[in-house]
Amino acid sequence: MLERIPPREWRDLGIAWFAITLAFTVVFLRDGISIPGFLLVFMVSSVTVGVGFILHELAHKFTALHYGYWAEFQKDNLMLLVAVVFAAIAQVVFAAPGATVIYGANLTREQNGRISASGPAANLLLAIPFIGMALLAGGLVSVIGFMGWKVNAMLAAFNMLPVGPLDGKKVLAWNPGVFLLLIGVAFGILVLSYSPSLLP
Repeated sequence: MLERIPPREWRDLGIAWFAITLAFTVVFLRDGISIPGFLLVFMVSSVTVGVGFILHELAHKFTALHYGYWAEFQKDNLMLLVAVVFAAIAQVVFAAPGATVIYGANLTREQNGRISASGPAANLLLAIPFIGMALLAGGLVSVIGFMGWKVNAMLAAFNMLPVGPLDGKKVLAWNPGVFLLLIGVAFGILVLSYSPSLLP
C-alpha cells in the first residue's frame, strides 16, 4: 500500500506536517496547556498533528484509488506560511497546507463526495482514542489526549466548512445528510474540547 506513495508526495507530506505542527504548537503554547518548554510541546504536537494530518490526506488518496483514480498530496507553500502566521496572530490554525489532487475526468458527484468525506471522517474516528486518553488517563498521557482531540476536531471541522475547495462543499453537493452529520459531530467535539471542566 505504502509503495503507492511516491518520494515527492512523501516530501510534500513531511514539509506540510512540519508547518502545521509548528502552527498547532503556537496555538497550544498560548492555550494554557501547562507543559514546560517549546520543544516538548512541539514533539507532542508533531505526533498528534502528524497522525491526524497524514491519515486525513491518505484517506482521500486511498479512497480515490479505490474508485480507480490516481491521487497525490501536493503542498501549497503560501498556505503553509499562512497557517503559521495565522496561528501566531489569531490563535487559530488555518489548516490548508495543500491538497490531495485527484487525476481523472470522469469523477462523479458521489465519488467526489465520498472521497472528500473520507478525510474528515478519518479525523473523527481518530479523535475517539484521543478522547479516551484525555478523559481516562492522567498526566502527560491526558495532555496528549487533549491535544490529539483538539487537533483532529479542528482538522475535521475546518475541512467540513462548505466553502472554496474544502471538503465540506463537495460533501454537501453529494449528500446534505452526510454533510450535516460530519460537520455537526466535528464542531460538537471541538467545542467540548474547550470545556474548562475537562481540562487536565
